[in-house]
Amino acid sequence: MDMRILKCTLNGREVQVGYDPRESLLDTLRNRLHMTSVKRGCEVGECGACTVLIDGVATDTCLYLTDWAQGKSIETVEGLKGPNGELDPVQQAYVDEFAVQCGFCIPGLIMSTEEIVRSGKRYSRDELRKMLSGHLCRCTGYQDVMNAVEKAVDWCLEHQDEFAAKA
Repeated sequence: MDMRILKCTLNGREVQVGYDPRESLLDTLRNRLHMTSVKRGCEVGECGACTVLIDGVATDTCLYLTDWAQGKSIETVEGLKGPNGELDPVQQAYVDEFAVQCGFCIPGLIMSTEEIVRSGKRYSRDELRKMLSGHLCRCTGYQDVMNAVEKAVDWCLEHQDEFAAKA
């Protein structure tokens, strides 16, 4: 079997890991780098459970080959915690708004929300719905998720300097 070495930045640190060139980034992150927040859902880019940020862009890793991640910066939920284990403002908004049920889809939703808040823009609820339309959740009914996203955007806009330093 032809193995290759992925060299990238994962959650702020340089990593190198062997992988099969046919492997999705989902498999590499979960099975080789032990990033368990990256969930295997539909495997066709429909559910959003495997979403991470690649160079700041929310990406479905089930459709993204590990080969393509060479030299990229990848962020998962594991990389969001603060130096003392405190929650990221987006994670805290999800907790505050009771937007977490079973937790399967939440890491992907959180990473998409991270992309939204890092844009530094305020969006209408309809725009946010469209931006999160690639995520499926069977538990929350989405209302609490939308409340959490709006709360996270508001907090990050109010604390732009603090949030920008972290991101």
